[in-house]
Amino acid sequence: MDTAPSPEPIRFDTKIAVLLRADLEPWQRLNVTSFLVSGLGTQLPEVIGDPYEDADGVPYLPMFRQPVMVFEATKETLTTAHARALSRALPRAVFTSDLFATGHDRDNRAAVRAVPTADLDLVGLAVYGPKNAVDKVVKGARMHP
Repeated sequence: MDTAPSPEPIRFDTKIAVLLRADLEPWQRLNVTSFLVSGLGTQLPEVIGDPYEDADGVPYLPMFRQPVMVFEATKETLTTAHARALSRALPRAVFTSDLFATGHDRDNRAAVRAVPTADLDLVGLAVYGPKNAVDKVVKGARMHP
């Protein structure tokens, strides 16, 4: 494991983006973001870096190897972004408004499964892929304040 900081900035040809609906409460934004990015890390091992360790040798879990860009948008822009992610077959995770009323993973999956794609009431979307493709997906959104 390399522990020395690199003198040159690292450039990534990929991007991790989270798009949140602008009308969410602050606690909802944090909750949705947490759930969405967990999906990317479980299915895309290339997004995960090496484990951490402090100066005393205490180990910590690895995290994403690159920044996560968080955006906000209207419901309409989020729906458009979802369609763009699907058309580009990019790895993605969704969070619908129905998930605020469920209590665990099994019910979350059932809530999403019960609604046709075009009718999903999206409040969040995470997407990963080539930088240009992800930029096109989130077009029309703005960086989260």
